[in-house]
Amino acid sequence: MSTPARRILVIDDRPDNVALLFDFLRDQNYKVLVSESGEHALAELPHIAPDLILLDVMMPGIDGFETCRRLKADPLWKDVPVFFMTALGDPVDKVRGLELGAVDYITKPISPAEVLARISVHLELRATQRTLAERNAALEEQNERLDQAIQQRIAAERTLEQSLDRAVIVASVFGAILFCSGSAARLLDRHQLKTPDGKLPEDVQVWLATGGDDTFVLAEGAALLTFTRVAPGKQPQNQQLVYLSEKSPPPSPEMLHPLGLTPRENEILFWIAQGKTSPEIGIILGSAPSTVKKHVENITAKLGVETRLAAAIKAMEVLGLPG
Repeated sequence: MSTPARRILVIDDRPDNVALLFDFLRDQNYKVLVSESGEHALAELPHIAPDLILLDVMMPGIDGFETCRRLKADPLWKDVPVFFMTALGDPVDKVRGLELGAVDYITKPISPAEVLARISVHLELRATQRTLAERNAALEEQNERLDQAIQQRIAAERTLEQSLDRAVIVASVFGAILFCSGSAARLLDRHQLKTPDGKLPEDVQVWLATGGDDTFVLAEGAALLTFTRVAPGKQPQNQQLVYLSEKSPPPSPEMLHPLGLTPRENEILFWIAQGKTSPEIGIILGSAPSTVKKHVENITAKLGVETRLAAAIKAMEVLGLPG
């Protein structure tokens, strides 16, 4: 596959200069395009898309300096190499041209061999810059895709971790436990819900086998255990993903029985843990404040603590209330 000819734009109002450049550049397999003024060249740039520009300094209308300034101000053309052409002896500010973005000067009368050598260097330099830019862009795109893949993997791992932090069970439709997360195992063990052959309770087995409601609630003592079927049909055949959750009963005075208090003391300590004062407790229980106070003294003595607050903290621990 042949490489497309590089395009050189010549901007010059002198036909003799244009003819000379046109002939020898075309003989070197360059595609030569010509504009007779800066205004015309700037208007035609989108259609020409040159690889290099030879620009006469002294032209009617906008001169070469102004043409170069406008050209370099456009992001599409700011990287195109520009050579200024000037007649020998013309009072030209070369520093100004270079500051505007030109890469070199060519002096008229033109020496074809010199022009060819200079433009060849800059065309090769621009080609190298383009290749590097394309490689950098490809590398950035590759890095971006890699970063996206990493982020997706991290998100997937976090989702998995969050799932495994929950009580997750993978069971067969016959109730056999195929996988059990740590949280689920602790719940099953605490409520002794595994059968000797490693299956879920019979009621849960029936629920799994029937494929009816997505949730099943099992009353186990004072707690309610909810089994939730996840996305039916998306697991492998004969397997079901189930979330297990526990709903504890609301706090009650009876839960304080392990502390060794009387039923009335349990009631008073329960309300102390709820932040109630002795008069408020008296109203709730229909007792005189002095009677409540006497009970509080007995409670602290039995619990081996010195203050009402210490007794409340013990009760909160048993009731599972936040401190």
